[in-house]
Amino acid sequence: MNGSDLIIENISTYIQLDEKEKELFLSLLIPANISRKQIILRKGEICRYSTFVYEGCLRGYTYDKNGSEHALNFAPKNWWIADMYSWISQKPGILNIEALEDSKVLKLSKVNQEILYKEVPKFERFFRIIIEKSLVASQERVLNNLSLTAEERYTQFCSKYPSLIEHVPLKQVASYIGVTPEFFSKMRNGLLKKK
Repeated sequence: MNGSDLIIENISTYIQLDEKEKELFLSLLIPANISRKQIILRKGEICRYSTFVYEGCLRGYTYDKNGSEHALNFAPKNWWIADMYSWISQKPGILNIEALEDSKVLKLSKVNQEILYKEVPKFERFFRIIIEKSLVASQERVLNNLSLTAEERYTQFCSKYPSLIEHVPLKQVASYIGVTPEFFSKMRNGLLKKK
């Protein structure tokens, strides 16, 4: 399945487009190939694109004041990613977005999203749903970090991102669930022994 087919399938989960609407939407997308470790957004930049991954995987992360890296989200195949704060406010963002592996994406600029809203109003519904899901996921993640054990957070990571378990470096999984790589390694070995 090529990128155009996959993104139309992704959107059709929430809205139905006729052929003319599909053509307009696809004409507003910018295809891009991103090399492994290439950063497409840096902290302090304004997020000008919402990015749909159709091959590969991207991740969003930031650093704390001590220089420790914190993985906030991953975007495997068929997922969208953006610095939501920056995307919505058009102010400098807090995330870095990087390719974990060679990836192929379709980018939608903020300007082209506004064109879609005007020309095909049902896209407002689509992006509202995407933003709502992002908000729910963020809140759920904060609550989980406050109330779940590291093992429970890891189990949830495995459920949310089943395709990533074998592809994401373990230190980034550790960062996502909020533990050191050393603790994560011991915890994971303990879980594997239990099986």
